Amino acid sequence: MLVLHPQPEESPAAFPKAVPFIIGNEVAERFSYYGMRAILPTFLVAQFFNPTHSAALTVVAEARANDFVHSFAALGYALPVVGALLADWVVGKYRVILYLSLLYCVGHALLAAFVDDLNGFRLGLLVIAVGMGGIKSSVTANLGDQFDQRNAHLLPKAYGWFQLAIDVGAALSTAFIPELYARYGAAVAFGVPGLLMGAATITFWLGRKRYVRMPPTGLVRGLRLTFGPGEGRAALRRVGLVFVFIPVLWALYDQSVSEWVLQAAHLNRELWPGYAPLPEQIQILGIVFGIGLNPLLTYRIYPALERRGIRATPLRRMGTGMVIVALSMMIIAGVQHGLDGGGSPSVWWQVLAYFVVAGGTLMVAVTGLEYAYTHSPPAMKSLTTALWLLTIAAGNFFLALMNKSIAQGGFFARFQGANYYWFFVGLMAVNVALFVLVASRLTEKTYVGIELPEPLLT
Repeated sequence: MLVLHPQPEESPAAFPKAVPFIIGNEVAERFSYYGMRAILPTFLVAQFFNPTHSAALTVVAEARANDFVHSFAALGYALPVVGALLADWVVGKYRVILYLSLLYCVGHALLAAFVDDLNGFRLGLLVIAVGMGGIKSSVTANLGDQFDQRNAHLLPKAYGWFQLAIDVGAALSTAFIPELYARYGAAVAFGVPGLLMGAATITFWLGRKRYVRMPPTGLVRGLRLTFGPGEGRAALRRVGLVFVFIPVLWALYDQSVSEWVLQAAHLNRELWPGYAPLPEQIQILGIVFGIGLNPLLTYRIYPALERRGIRATPLRRMGTGMVIVALSMMIIAGVQHGLDGGGSPSVWWQVLAYFVVAGGTLMVAVTGLEYAYTHSPPAMKSLTTALWLLTIAAGNFFLALMNKSIAQGGFFARFQGANYYWFFVGLMAVNVALFVLVASRLTEKTYVGIELPEPLLT
């Protein structure tokens, strides 16, 4: 039962007491998600699409696996819209996160149980997509709810820590789960992430008495505030104009955890004499680089630019990040050109690409989460966060369609080898040019700790 209480006193210079539980939950949840996803492309190829390892089937099998992976990701990042509406308008963020986290655990159990059955395995992915997607926007918006006007200046750092939690969970699982897969098989490798999702759920539940809980607005009032005349509709329009350019960013970045992994299987993976990591483990470098670059950007580079009179506004950060991500794709295209010519390029080129893509994506990802929360009125916090996540879904949906077309010999079959990656470089160039035109004409308005109803605590 929820009881009305005044907001607990917090020092303006201190993070709210609920933040550690939110961060801890995110570390474990991201371990479960990225651990499963780290082995998903190679598992699908080896188990279902090309179990005989036939060279003649490589292109089609890898395209089918990429279609499968990106379709799953697209669904998972589209469903936050539904979870956001339930959280903001009907039952509140706390209940959405807790109940769907339990469903999320069931999905992991299904993956471990059906590693030899494609239909059962597909069901497990569907359940995970519903659980992960349903909670995703509410978790990030719940973090923002813990702040008010007194400590709103700490929000950028809080979202920086939140991104760090994502990176730490992803890094640990990406190093650990492929080893489990190689040593003990798929059932164990898909089962362990389920245990971590259970730990994430418990961590979130343990913080139940510390959360500031914003009550749902009610369905009718939520509809009126969001789509009726006034600030809700204006804010939605401003945020939407920015977010319409973000799917291309994710279409490039998400290849680093699918297409790049499959590319790594064909490279000379010797990082130094006597050590060659598994193809699935190379992607950990992007995460490790992100862990290092995240505080560097937040605490050093952005403040240094401000001191020199260069405002690192959210829109400038996002535009610059898109350009940097395009540079990483140019490196990968060069690597693929070497493979197409019969060479055996060094995996060190991928290392460089992961460094570049990590920096560029951080400039967009951390800023985008902050932008989604701060640029929306109280009744729309989860919804605008869900719209941000919908950009990830859109990018993956396009990748799924493109890979399906390649597997079936359709229109995009002409973009194979290095041409596949050069296509995305050109696409991002057009995207950035249009983004600059629109962003230069936008006015910004933030909503943090404004006209909030009394919070609810347990």
